[in-house]
Amino acid sequence: MNETVTYVEMTDPVTYVEMTDPAQLVAADPVPGLTLDALDRTSPLVPDILARVGAPYGWKSSRRTPAEWQTWRAENPRRTFALLTFTSDPAGIVAYDPHDHEVEIKSFGLLPDFVGKGLGGYALTLAIQRAWALSPTATRVWLHTSSFDHPNALPNYHRRGFRTYKTEQTTRT
Repeated sequence: MNETVTYVEMTDPVTYVEMTDPAQLVAADPVPGLTLDALDRTSPLVPDILARVGAPYGWKSSRRTPAEWQTWRAENPRRTFALLTFTSDPAGIVAYDPHDHEVEIKSFGLLPDFVGKGLGGYALTLAIQRAWALSPTATRVWLHTSSFDHPNALPNYHRRGFRTYKTEQTTRT
């Protein structure tokens, strides 16, 4: 039996946001029990949690092969990771690409079981604080978001003090 697979091209608006000074951070109220700790870049939690965080949104991380994970990690040897935990349970992850004068938050997200529980604002606060600490000479922390992210992502970024500096349309299959 032959199956026909149809691919649909979709327009995807991508929004880039930045913060150019740590003082621009508008911290969310702390959430007791929510922490962010360094995670070794070779930890099996990295692909596992990134895949589970991205699965509801169709992120590439949800379908990478082991070889593709190796390639992704090697793209930036300075890429680091941090694990969000809530009352000692893994709740999400942050991937950072630090450079000499900027830090890109490459991935940020909560596991599906922790979405909608009021953790996102403080989780992002912790992620931003860590981003600034990763590169003492950084003059910018930035990231991008799209329609392939949670609908509250961009509003959360703006509430934390990020400002939009570029929007572009991309096409995804």
